[in-house]
Amino acid sequence: MMRTRPLKVALLGCGVVGSEVARIMTTHADDLAARVGAPVELAGVAVRRPDKVREGIDPALITTDATALVKRGDLDIVVEVIGGIEPARTLITTAFEHGASVVSANKALLAQDGAALHAAAEEHGKDLYYEAAVAGAIPLIRPLRESLAGDKVNRVLGIVNGTTNFILDKMDSTGAGYQEALDEATALGYAEADPTADVEGFDAAAKAAILAGIAFHTRVRLDDVHREGMTEVTAADFASAREMGCTIKLLAICERAEDGASVTARVHPAMIPLSHPLASVRGAYNAVFVESDASGQLMFYGPGAGGSPTASAVLGDLVAVGRNRLGGTKGPGESAYAALPVSPMGEVVTRYHISLDVADKPGVLAQVATVFAEHGVSIDTVRQQGKDGEASLVVVTHRASDAALGGTVEALRKLDTVRGVASIMRVEGE
Repeated sequence: MMRTRPLKVALLGCGVVGSEVARIMTTHADDLAARVGAPVELAGVAVRRPDKVREGIDPALITTDATALVKRGDLDIVVEVIGGIEPARTLITTAFEHGASVVSANKALLAQDGAALHAAAEEHGKDLYYEAAVAGAIPLIRPLRESLAGDKVNRVLGIVNGTTNFILDKMDSTGAGYQEALDEATALGYAEADPTADVEGFDAAAKAAILAGIAFHTRVRLDDVHREGMTEVTAADFASAREMGCTIKLLAICERAEDGASVTARVHPAMIPLSHPLASVRGAYNAVFVESDASGQLMFYGPGAGGSPTASAVLGDLVAVGRNRLGGTKGPGESAYAALPVSPMGEVVTRYHISLDVADKPGVLAQVATVFAEHGVSIDTVRQQGKDGEASLVVVTHRASDAALGGTVEALRKLDTVRGVASIMRVEGE
């Protein structure tokens, strides 16, 4: 039997995502009510620009005083889609204090202060849900947090930023340079006017922190995530990748160490074999590959950004939180019991693709191989091409630590026969 008193929902932010949340709440009100078990009422919308026309939203619901809205005391759920650290952090904790559960899409805040937000939710007996914070419409947070709660996740490997995947896909499929591909992404609305957060890996790093924390039951903050952007990836890198049967993706990689005693989280461009499922993810789509003991390999794929996909994830959380509210229960909170240390990037072990500019003369290959051996880095394959006294030497290693590879490259730069290090890229997904 459906409860007649509605669940009251406040919306913080009414931009691309917020307006879509409000639209779906209105147009699918009957369906939402049936799924939740009670009507869902939009009780207020906090915005910065009150004079902007917002189709389908009663102007009487609009306010610029977000603090007063979350302090009302009669709200059941607060949906936060304003982003950033402040005032979002204060508004969320204030909502808990005044009796509301929270649904958020704020990856940056959760990556930085997730532990404190979970603690505040726990203190007040409220829910904190954030499916929309990672990979848009793709169900990922809840499967990791609930469906795989009985399993041991060992690795999460994914494309979690649509802008960078679109750019790299264009570079691979058309031969376009980085700037040309970025310009097209901007024109199509995939890239912001300032694309720094995307192309330098900040967005993906925040998502990696969230995923690692949930997957490994360990607190992982944004500062724990090693981050490299993709602005230095060139057409030559793609040519080298193709020769190896690979493509290049900006990957978020969260791994449990082989001995299970630590974890790592990192974001960087990497070559990935064309045979790997992630290699076929095109355009602005996202995909995340999860490896666990019992389930084996799982892949989650779909649109990772945009108003409608993100709103879908928000509303999925809203329904779940609404059901909990009606049942007098709460969903899972933070699970950080494992408290595993997060290892630095220097301890990460992977394969590497190194392209060197060298002198085209006898003995160069022997010198280079000696340097690799002296630093404990085993060579898998070597390819050399040269003419007119200059040559390129491409070395692919077996698995080695980042620290060992760093020492190798530093020593290579000191060789008279090495003119320069053209590129270094990790090889993942094997």
